[in-house]
Parts: sequence; structure tokens; C-alpha cells
Amino acid sequence: MKYRGPKGTYDVYPGGREPHEKPELWAWAERVARDFFHRYNYVEVRLPIFEEEVLYVRSVGGTSDIVRKEMFIFRDKGGRELALRPEGTAGVVRAYVEHGLYKLAQPLKMWYLGPMFRHERQQKGRYRQHVQVGAEVLGSADPLVDVEIIALLYEFHQALGVKDEVVYLNNLGDVETRWRYIPELRAFLQKNVSELDPDSKARLKTNPLRTFDSKDKNTQALLTEAPLIGDFLSEESRAHFGAVKEGLKVLGVPYVVDERLVRGLDYYTLTVFEAKSAALGAQDTIGAGGRYNGLVEELGGPDLPGIGFGTGIERILLAASAPEKGPRLDAFFVALGSESRLPAFTLVAALRAHGFSCDLDYMHRSAKGQFKQADRAGARFALVLGEEELAAGVCSLHDMTSGEQRTVTIVDGPEELLRALRS
Repeated sequence: MKYRGPKGTYDVYPGGREPHEKPELWAWAERVARDFFHRYNYVEVRLPIFEEEVLYVRSVGGTSDIVRKEMFIFRDKGGRELALRPEGTAGVVRAYVEHGLYKLAQPLKMWYLGPMFRHERQQKGRYRQHVQVGAEVLGSADPLVDVEIIALLYEFHQALGVKDEVVYLNNLGDVETRWRYIPELRAFLQKNVSELDPDSKARLKTNPLRTFDSKDKNTQALLTEAPLIGDFLSEESRAHFGAVKEGLKVLGVPYVVDERLVRGLDYYTLTVFEAKSAALGAQDTIGAGGRYNGLVEELGGPDLPGIGFGTGIERILLAASAPEKGPRLDAFFVALGSESRLPAFTLVAALRAHGFSCDLDYMHRSAKGQFKQADRAGARFALVLGEEELAAGVCSLHDMTSGEQRTVTIVDGPEELLRALRS
């Protein structure tokens, strides 16, 4: 019997073929992420990969595609209905309320990295288990926070070499805006109900705004004539949107206003955005997010605002310019003869203790085979230790790029070797 990974998943392994299968690219992306969040003063949070199902129903929305079609739901041995997390915001807000984090100095800026799960059709860069980097800012309604969140997402992508990226931006308004707009939109859709797809018909009563998220061609064609929420924005919403656009312009973040952008989650208010890269083809969204000013209160906390984004590492790596490969190891020891293996092993331990990456042969290869292994391992130097070197109290240092070689004394320990590797 052949065992294979579950449908919609993938492995990260040495020699991986696709960008998201290469461990060195994951390490690079995560390193850049941590650097950016440190610069922006965000604190890391780590949360469960499963929550009570009702958390997502309450936050994401019972009529959303995530809840209706995509969540992995299971019953545990205690009879509780649980779900693998399909997105990160709900869990962060749940923790924010549960642990009273709103009592700390606000705003609270948090970030996370981890797997998300959605039962959807696998496409290039989309998997049923995918890894997402996300950021959430809770406690401030300042439009400059919106600007910071969007700029952080864009600049993080640019640092990873994402090509041809543009941010698509919209404003979904506040309660006053929705109170004026929804009846107009519903009346338009009701008048043309025969042209709507089944999902959009079902949303007419519950959340007609989500019709704009439909992928049905006939529905999308109809929506080109629908009233737009931008014409119904309250003065406060309009001012907020103006400040966000002005801030993005000052920072040089390229954006386009898309008045039909609504996003697929029910909790969004005011600013919503999607970052898209032409390098990804038709499935071009690489990261997205928005404001959710009522979600904290909806989940049992005080009436405090929030905003955040999520971006998938797999899609970033598909759209990014991978860095040129540099040396992976500082040194690889070539031990000639059985009597040199333990001294080489001792030097390996000493170098590792001083922060150098190094390795040696464990397959009893020939000298030629060990040099080949040093090359395969991406070593900067090959350090040769044999009978002659041991007798002279030296180690032969070979530069794997230039081919130059010299001897380094090891009589008094690894100090001279450490200096040579640092030079």
C-alpha cells in the first residue's frame, strides 16, 4: 500500500520542486516576517488551530462560504462541536476578550503565523491546509492605523520580491451607511432576482452586500448596474476613507479604489483591501483584510475597533523573487582515515558552540566523495583533517568557491580556525 499526503496538502522537504516545498524559502520568508513585525512594534501571539465552531459562525457569518462550505468541523469525545481554524482574526479577538487584553495600553498590535484550513478546490497556490501570516490591531479607530496595516502588508511583500503588486481598496461604511444603502441594493437585486445565482438569491434577506463577492458571471454582469455603497457613505465614513487614501499616497503604496470590493467575511466595516499580484495570473490575490469595528463587542468584549490582514506564504513564494543561493554551511569537515574522525567531530562541536554551521561525513565516503558532499551541502569551506594534518597539528582549509587553500593550526584548540572562518 502506498501512503500519500491528504488531498489539498503538501510537504516541505529537501530538494522540493515548487517554491512552497523548499525549506530554505520558508526560512527566508519567516525571517523577513519577524524582522518587519519587530520594526512595526507588533507582538507575536500563538493560538489553537481549532476553536468552538460557534466562534466562526458568530464572527465570520453563518451565510459566508467559509461557514457554509469550507470549514473542517468535527465533534470531540466530549461531544463539543469544534472547527479547524479557517482564518486568524476570530481566534485573536477571542483571546483578546478572554484574557482582558483590552485593559492593557491600546492599541494592541499583534501578529501570528500558522496553518489555516479550508475545504476548497485545490488550485495553484491554494491548499486545504495553508500557512498564513496575519496582523491585527485592536483598540484604535484612527485611519492612520489602516494606513499602517496596509503599508505593512505591501512592504512585507516587496521585501520578499513580490512582483507587479497593487492594493485594491474600498470602504463599506458604518451602521448609518448600511442603514441607507442595504434597502436600495436589496430592491435592485429583488427586481433582477431571476438573473442571480442560487447563493446570491439566498443572501438577499440575510446579507445582500455579499452578492458582490459572487463568482457567477451573470451575477457579476448584473452588478455593473447596481447602486454602489460609495454613493451612500456617511460623512464620518467618507472622511475616514479620505484619510486612508491620503496616507497611502504619502507612503507611496500603489492602490486602486474598487467600489465593488466587499471581501468574503461578514464582520468587515469601513476599510477593506486586497493586495493583488499580476505574477499569479487569474488567482491574483496575495493578501487581504479590513476593519471590523463591531467584532470585539460581538464576541463579548467592550465596544472597541479593530483592523487586520492575512497573507498566505504559499502564494507569496509563487509571486516572489527568490534570493540567490548563498553558502548554506560555514564548513564541512573532510576526515581522511578513521583516526581523524573523532578529532574532526570534536572540532565540529567546538565550531557549532561558537555559532558556526558545520557538518562532517557519516557515510564513510572517500576523500573525493566527501568533497562532493561538501559541495552538495553548500559549504563555504572544506576543512581537511588527515594523518599528516594531525601529526603537524594543523587543519587544511579549502575555499569551495575560489579553490584557494591554506593551513590553520589547531594545536592549542580551535581559536585560529575560528579566526580564519570569521575573516
